Amino acid sequence: MPSDSFAARGTFEAMGSSHTLYRLDAVPGADRLPYSLKVLLENLLRNEDGHGVTGDQISAVADWDPRAEPATEIQFTPARVLMQDFTGVPCLVDLVAMREAMTDRGGDPALIDTRRPVELVIDHSVIADRFGSREAFDRNVELEYERNRERYEFLRWGQGALRNLRVVPPGTGICHQVNLEHLARVVFDEDGLAFPDTLVGTDSHTPMVNGLGVLGWGVGGIEAEAAMLGRPVSMLLPKVVGVRLSGALPAGSTATDLVLTIAERLRAHGVVGSFVEFHGPGVGEVPVANRATIGNMSPEYGATCAIFPIDAETLAYLRLTGRDERHVALVEAYAKEQGLWHDPGHTADYSETLDIDLSAVVPSIAGPKRPQDRIALADAPAALFAALGTDGSPDTGAPAGVDEGDEESFPASDPLSVTGDHPGDRPAPPPRSGAAPPPPPGPVSAPAGGATVDRIGHGSVVIAAITSCTNTSNPQVMVAAGLLARKAVERGLRSKPWVKTSLAPGSRIVMDYLAHAGLLPPLEALGFDLVGYGCTTCIGNSGPLIEEVSRAVAADDLTVVSVLSGNRNFEGRIHPETRLNYLASPPLVVAYALAGSMAVDLTRDPLGIGDDGRPVHLRDVWPDPDEIQQVVTASLRPEMFTAGYADLFTGDERWRALPAPRSDLFTWNPDSTYVRCPPYFQEMPRQPLPPGDLTGARVLALLGDSVTTDHISPAGAIRPDSPAGAYLQAHGVAPRDFNSYGSRRGNHEVMIRGTFANVRLRNLLAPGTEGGFTRHLPDGEQTTIHGAAVRYAEEGVPLLVVAGTEYGSGSSRDWAAKGTALLGVRAVLAESFERIHRSNLVGMGVLPLQFQPGQNAGSLGLTGEETYAVRGLAELAGTDGTDGTAGAAGAAGTARTAEVEATGPSGTIRFTARIRLDTPTEAEYYRHGGILPYALRSLLPG
Repeated sequence: MPSDSFAARGTFEAMGSSHTLYRLDAVPGADRLPYSLKVLLENLLRNEDGHGVTGDQISAVADWDPRAEPATEIQFTPARVLMQDFTGVPCLVDLVAMREAMTDRGGDPALIDTRRPVELVIDHSVIADRFGSREAFDRNVELEYERNRERYEFLRWGQGALRNLRVVPPGTGICHQVNLEHLARVVFDEDGLAFPDTLVGTDSHTPMVNGLGVLGWGVGGIEAEAAMLGRPVSMLLPKVVGVRLSGALPAGSTATDLVLTIAERLRAHGVVGSFVEFHGPGVGEVPVANRATIGNMSPEYGATCAIFPIDAETLAYLRLTGRDERHVALVEAYAKEQGLWHDPGHTADYSETLDIDLSAVVPSIAGPKRPQDRIALADAPAALFAALGTDGSPDTGAPAGVDEGDEESFPASDPLSVTGDHPGDRPAPPPRSGAAPPPPPGPVSAPAGGATVDRIGHGSVVIAAITSCTNTSNPQVMVAAGLLARKAVERGLRSKPWVKTSLAPGSRIVMDYLAHAGLLPPLEALGFDLVGYGCTTCIGNSGPLIEEVSRAVAADDLTVVSVLSGNRNFEGRIHPETRLNYLASPPLVVAYALAGSMAVDLTRDPLGIGDDGRPVHLRDVWPDPDEIQQVVTASLRPEMFTAGYADLFTGDERWRALPAPRSDLFTWNPDSTYVRCPPYFQEMPRQPLPPGDLTGARVLALLGDSVTTDHISPAGAIRPDSPAGAYLQAHGVAPRDFNSYGSRRGNHEVMIRGTFANVRLRNLLAPGTEGGFTRHLPDGEQTTIHGAAVRYAEEGVPLLVVAGTEYGSGSSRDWAAKGTALLGVRAVLAESFERIHRSNLVGMGVLPLQFQPGQNAGSLGLTGEETYAVRGLAELAGTDGTDGTAGAAGAAGTARTAEVEATGPSGTIRFTARIRLDTPTEAEYYRHGGILPYALRSLLPG
């Protein structure tokens, strides 16, 4: 039942209409809180029920100590969920499986539905196979449908079967840009109740919408599924770092330069796991498009979110993008009523504060391997030579902390959940000026696009991509790219023939205003034709290099370069043949396509020779701010957004031609290798069985410290000689058609075979091996982890994983928990857990156990060859979930203990371990075998 222990429910007026709200000023101390925590406070006030969300949690937010380390757990209930197709498909597969389970148990399958609005944008599957022609877009979309038809048929069915699910079809846009330009409400109005728009997204760059004052961040699939089912997401009350902005961007500097500067500063300062909030007099000088660029890259500097408050710029953007005027008025009235309107003279309580002077921002790029390694444009050649070294071989320093989670993630947008800083996360020192370039290889002569490639060498730019919602959402930088292209074409310049050029904006509106401004023809003249509305190069969907260039790179072992307007640039992420990758603004992407090499100093050297035989420099073609603004003002209209988004969910004839039977249940294709019904509910009893002690268990994997979810979860390419590869080949799939683990997340058979199969994983139970190997006990036969798990299941043996510190850090992957559970692992015993992965394990019915302080497998003499018993679990059987859990306010780490016995040839080792069920809700989930069985049982009849 709803509660209102602070008597916060009240009313206010907006455009002559009365609306209900939950007043923040009803809670003493709320006025001192940062904007982001005020949004969390309202969320708790509105969702208080006395059990999951309590008055103690509300008081904890009001009494928030800015200097304290995060320790208080609260239950955040997002207003909606945003998904992209790679991470969204498995979430929907789980809901559809729940419907089938409901039917099998005599219930109404329609009761299994998305309880909150869920918007899924198909943007991760298009690849820039074709480029440099006006036919590229249509051909790439055709190939996309050929490769992903099974997945798209499933989503097409879901679009009609799930009440609150809306699917944005392929060829439309990127989820974050569509969210910013159309989906975001800023303030919800549900039956007269007004409240802040909040969300979680299954993509790490969800904070892009923070630029509109909308609080949201990226989460794993299990947390998203909880939110879809109307359940709260557990979180620790965070630190909030205040960034005070002053001044204004100087001429020649772009929003991209600003965000790369902020990424450098915040990574150097250390904001991992914190909220970042912008305030001060400079906020009003930052338009929403620039704010969105800054929010988009919050994962790259390690922040959970990077939010701006609501102000006049927010309202201006809502009007520009065609939002209804009555709704804009509601946003303004609500923000002012609740103290959420930006006051440049007010400074909230922050955990830490930083100052950034916008006027000090200079033209920059970032790379060659990390987004926080900003390089002033004038230093780019020296940075290249430093990266190449003396022999042309790039430096291969190992990543750490955030970088490791970032580098290993696939796709590039998987949410990160790293909770600690590492020295290696800091930005690299500036390059040494005057560094000598390595000797180039001999000339290469090969036809490419009808021209001759005769100047490719180390440092040559072979990919120049205007891509990613990070920058294509910003009209200023897109128009700047178009104007630069026009000036260059007028002077007779062309892109170098070895450069693969592409344009992949995040929404169709970009093409509309570029066309209206007459800027598409010059972009196309330089090869920047439309290749797709999707993430493309930014997530590694770059497509092949020019064939002759690829051969030259291999023949001479060249270290070549990509330049993209994206947000991540680790080696191997953008393209397997580009070892150096640089982030840059769209106009600089065009400039590097003209120059053809990162060794060119764009501040001094010419881009090329014009038709008049004279050198053309960047300064000759760079547009000035007034020129850019004039074009933006003349070409960008609200009508473009209202018309462009009028049929957002309709799709083209390819989408509409997909079969979409109207039924509550999905008809699974038994031959599908993309979408299969998972077995979560196959043997689920109608009532949960009382938790029992774990006996006769074996260790599936004995692991060391800092095992990330990327070590655990399937990611990247599927090797033909792997268990997943063998499964696909047995089902008639040739290796060339394997696609990736990311595209096959809807098939549990593929995913469990890739769990614990990362080539970097070292299982101490199988010494001398790397990858997914273990020993089956007691016979000691070495086999794959999946093969051993199958044998143990046949023998009725439950399984454990034993690990060291920081278990489960890295990307927030749902399959790291799902795969663990489906392999038969009943408990994970670790020295410490990353918070989100621990919560995800509970969500899948796997018990997290933690060694007592000072103890670990080594200190206790555990080898992993023992037989284990875990006793004391029967005491978790309380129906109210209060036994064995932390207090109501969620103070982490106070759960009761279990007795563990490890019996080996030398005897029995006995010790206690903490049961890490940290909240009453988690105890309930575990008792039911996970969140999905819990949700299903709560809706069964009788």
